Amino acid sequence: MEWYNYFAGFWAGAFLANFVPHFVKGVSGDAFPTPFAKPPGKGLSTPMVNVVWGLFNLVVGFLLFRTSKISEDNNLSLIVFFAGVVFLSIVCAKNFVNKDKI
Repeated sequence: MEWYNYFAGFWAGAFLANFVPHFVKGVSGDAFPTPFAKPPGKGLSTPMVNVVWGLFNLVVGFLLFRTSKISEDNNLSLIVFFAGVVFLSIVCAKNFVNKDKI
């Protein structure tokens, strides 16, 4: 595989990890930070904005996943994909820890 397949695989994992909290909070009817809030990433957005943002992340993550040619036969591609999931999961956990204190 070419380097850009691994790059796309990493970001596929990141976008798919970012889908989860926004979609879950949105369909649960809870406000949650998005890049569209004021201040961006810190303020709370409406549940509808979170559902749309989550679905956007799902589509982008899926397209990157397909483009990256991730395969269970290629262990490195799976490691890079899951590294993207871990990376963004940790970033989100650190970023959203104080969301209720705004």
